[in-house]
Amino acid sequence: MKQIFKKFIIAVLAYEARILLNRTKPFIITVTGSVGKTSTKDAIFSVLKTHCHVRKSEKSFNSEIGVPLSILGLPNAWDNPISWLKNLIDGAIIAFFSKKYPEVLVLETGVDRPGDMANLSSWLRPNIVVMTRLPDVPVHVEYFSSPEAVVAEKLELLNALKPDGVFIYNHDDEKLQSATNGVRQVCIGYSRYTPTQFKASADTVLYRDDVAIGSTFTLTHLDEHVQIKIMGSVGVQNTYTYGAAAAVASQFDISLSEVATTLQNHQVPPGRMSLLSGLKNTLIIDDTYNSSPTAAESALLSLKELKGAKRKIAILGDMLELGRFSSREHEKIGELVPQCADVLITLGVRSRKTAQTALEHGMSEKVIFQYDDVARAGRELQSYLSPGDVVLVKASQSIRAERIVEEIMSEPERAKELLVRQDVSWKKR
Repeated sequence: MKQIFKKFIIAVLAYEARILLNRTKPFIITVTGSVGKTSTKDAIFSVLKTHCHVRKSEKSFNSEIGVPLSILGLPNAWDNPISWLKNLIDGAIIAFFSKKYPEVLVLETGVDRPGDMANLSSWLRPNIVVMTRLPDVPVHVEYFSSPEAVVAEKLELLNALKPDGVFIYNHDDEKLQSATNGVRQVCIGYSRYTPTQFKASADTVLYRDDVAIGSTFTLTHLDEHVQIKIMGSVGVQNTYTYGAAAAVASQFDISLSEVATTLQNHQVPPGRMSLLSGLKNTLIIDDTYNSSPTAAESALLSLKELKGAKRKIAILGDMLELGRFSSREHEKIGELVPQCADVLITLGVRSRKTAQTALEHGMSEKVIFQYDDVARAGRELQSYLSPGDVVLVKASQSIRAERIVEEIMSEPERAKELLVRQDVSWKKR
């Protein structure tokens, strides 16, 4: 019965969303990929919001139900049937009678199961498709026959791109480079390492009193070069996020210099390599939004590059939905850890493989700790920390590693403002 009700809700909301789009005809930007979707969507919104009436997907509303909710401007009713029925009524009123509607939509689109993107592409017609990255072992591969099947599903969105549309893609991703061969529309690349239309370079960490406070990089388009400063976050992922935003902005005739000025004030979403002050004068790199092999590797390499740390502590939780690739991918992270961290703390059953592999690759058992209980890990970590430590925290969202960050941050009273998953629905879980 629950599944029937869910399918009914999805079908009605999608119908209402189609009616609304056909009636109001907004300019649609979709953002997809296996990493960095939400950050990219938020950066694009920041750049466009001073130029037009624009709406973005809230949080990570990127599913077959989240996208219609975003289009209709409705909240997630979670497990409340009455609230869902209210959404259907409100959705019908909005679809048929609303007078004011955004000129531009920035929609995050994701894939959980086979057919998800194909279903969405059957009725959504974007003007711009932005693709962030398609790793060799993407999240959700557990539900697909192969990693290639996940890639093919995400690329389905290109079939929905309007004939006069634009494909904006991560040029450092060879899969996406290859995908452009079958695209008749305009293709614009952004990158950190390979030459393309929007290229980032010289990304460096900013320090104050030997403590990381942010990062900076140069963004180049044609003959124009701008310096972009990002406070409160580190990592190469920011160069991709902002490069994609600049590429989208170019389609609205927004100059690179204006993009740089706007993004100086842009707040990176919580849990995305966010720099937080920790107990005992420690520094936390909060990357607890989610995890995947590619993202975990990138986070560890960012930890490795940081200067001035007394100890570098990597707290790594299970990477979920990897299916038959899970064991090997956790091993790969374990191989990398001894090169990047002085201490390893793992969270969850799957990450025991990470700990075992780190031990086999030369890390002392004295600095490897394994937990299944996140709350206990957070409590015990409080006494283990020393001034000058830098602590990276990363795990798939179901591990709820943000609870560890709340235990060791210097301002836990600001958790609702600074951490992920702080709304009531998540707190109840």
